[in-house]
Amino acid sequence: MKKTMQWLYDNWMKATPFLALYSFILIWLYVKEQNYALFLIWMQVPIYWFHEFEEYVCPGGFLDFFNRKPLGSKLGDYPLTKAGSFWINIPLVYILLPLAGIVSHFYGIEWGLWTAYFSALNAMAHVVMFFLFGFKYNPGLVASTFVNIPFGVYMVWYFLSNNLVSVEVNIASIIFGILAQASMMVYGFAYLVPKMKREGLKA
Repeated sequence: MKKTMQWLYDNWMKATPFLALYSFILIWLYVKEQNYALFLIWMQVPIYWFHEFEEYVCPGGFLDFFNRKPLGSKLGDYPLTKAGSFWINIPLVYILLPLAGIVSHFYGIEWGLWTAYFSALNAMAHVVMFFLFGFKYNPGLVASTFVNIPFGVYMVWYFLSNNLVSVEVNIASIIFGILAQASMMVYGFAYLVPKMKREGLKA
């Protein structure tokens, strides 16, 4: 079991380009014409896999960047480890985002609007880091700038301009999107940074 989990920690990200491509094709063929709003919700899944592909595969290097720059670690693979990255990304991107599409299909598209806010907010963090760390590239910046943010903004505009959700649902979606993004930030800065300081690994 330990070897299996280590293999997953080392290789989960390698599936992202194939998952992004195949899911995009299926969503485009079978959802777009049936329910455009639902299509937009489902599209957040391959878009985020594409985002992760840039972060972890090509060019990759997000762990090293995040540990050394935002967290200020002396090490490129600690305190955010491959295992930590796995347990952040898999529940949120591989489970919660597709689940939003499924729930939206059966119970109403209002259940999926939060994905647009989450995707755009997460992408904005990459843009902020670009300016914060000397106008330098960080893994995920390109997808964030040219895909996640524009698509997220468009999805929100489409839902609101077509009166597909109420004001209350929109506010709840914003809050849930913020909480989803905040969960990653809290883990990084409220748990990992103090842990790193205790171990004397702060750069």
